[in-house]
Amino acid sequence: MTARILVVDDVPANVRLLAARLSAEFYEVASASSGPEALVKAASWNPDIILLDVMMPGMDGYEVCRELKRDKATAHIPVVMVTALNDRQERIRGLEAGADDFLSKPVDDATLFARLRALLRVKQVEDAWRMRAEAARELGLSEPADAAASTAGAFAVVVPGTEADRGVLADILAREGMTVEEANGQEDALALLADRDADLIILGLGPDGVQSLRFASRLRADSVLRDVPLLLVADQAQKPLVLRGFDLGANDHVLRPVDPAELLARVRNQVRRRRTQEMLRADLDRSLELAVTDSLTGLRNRRYAMRHLDGLMRSSGATAMLIDVDRFKSINDRFGHAAGDAVLREIADRLRAHVRAADLVARIGGEEFLVVAAGTSGETGVCVAERLRQVVAERPVQIPDGEIPVTVSIGIAEARPGTRADMLLRRADDALYRAKENGRNRVEAAPPEPS
Repeated sequence: MTARILVVDDVPANVRLLAARLSAEFYEVASASSGPEALVKAASWNPDIILLDVMMPGMDGYEVCRELKRDKATAHIPVVMVTALNDRQERIRGLEAGADDFLSKPVDDATLFARLRALLRVKQVEDAWRMRAEAARELGLSEPADAAASTAGAFAVVVPGTEADRGVLADILAREGMTVEEANGQEDALALLADRDADLIILGLGPDGVQSLRFASRLRADSVLRDVPLLLVADQAQKPLVLRGFDLGANDHVLRPVDPAELLARVRNQVRRRRTQEMLRADLDRSLELAVTDSLTGLRNRRYAMRHLDGLMRSSGATAMLIDVDRFKSINDRFGHAAGDAVLREIADRLRAHVRAADLVARIGGEEFLVVAAGTSGETGVCVAERLRQVVAERPVQIPDGEIPVTVSIGIAEARPGTRADMLLRRADDALYRAKENGRNRVEAAPPEPS
């Protein structure tokens, strides 16, 4: 997969070397020679990944990474810190600054490209959710939210690979406030994952690391589990298997003997990304629900109703009932708009309670409702409309100041498959007009369609 890579290093020779290696793999490369320049290019060029040198004069890589993660415009861009230092504390410092990984110079090509592929997969998924959520927000359908930075309350499943893993990994995570289940083997892990949504899976590679990678592949083939972050725990000698694990879909790794601080730093990053993705998914779900829902009554709105009706008319035909509240203006004038809203909500509830689950009830105008029913025709449709008229008229709507008698007029029309939805609604509207003209609080049916 191709991508934009921003290389940040104050040594021109290092930039040229890394840029050549990346370009040979068909990545698009830009460079920056200082921290401030990197921040400007990250915001303007929108790279997919940033390769960031640690040791730079003035503004070092740690400070650059922290600034990138503070800015909402760049916080989602994966950062890989590159340095000649191979000290554990420096590595943890980089991870805690928000870096997604830490590579030591000279950078091994296999390791570099395996990490790039893994990070790009995650970013592409997150970008897709982010773009959908942003489009919804631009339509005014929802407000952006921030994912929690803490791991407290997160749920992890640990699959030990060796006896050295057993109990130790779970204990480290539990001290961080996470809920942890340690699996007794791969099948037990699947059972635990089926029972509850996980924020993280930690998979220890056993002496036969190939079997562990087969399980990783199995997790990534599962439509429910493929997006759950997967962190591998491996021996130093199993680094080639770790790289293979990245290609199979693993998100991160830690080497034995496990350093608790490093494990927790990597876990925090993975859980944060998981929560960001879930937040974007929930944000989009809320936006889509708002886009098709009438905020006053909770019914579907006109936009949804018309798409639903169009679909029915292509396949099975439908019966449409246009329902209008009689003399609604006088209700608003006499009792006030709050009372008028209460009337509309009550009518919506009564209509919803007296149609089939498969039927659609929508509010399509100020005091106008639409019921769409498939498989209802002739006298049956008229009977349904008459029942709806009766349930509205049979008792007044209660308000704090008393009660309001309410009736509705209904126009009903039936159409065969292939009829345009707007033509069906026009016939129902003509029938509704006759119901109003003939005294209100009644049902009128449109004449059958011409053969």
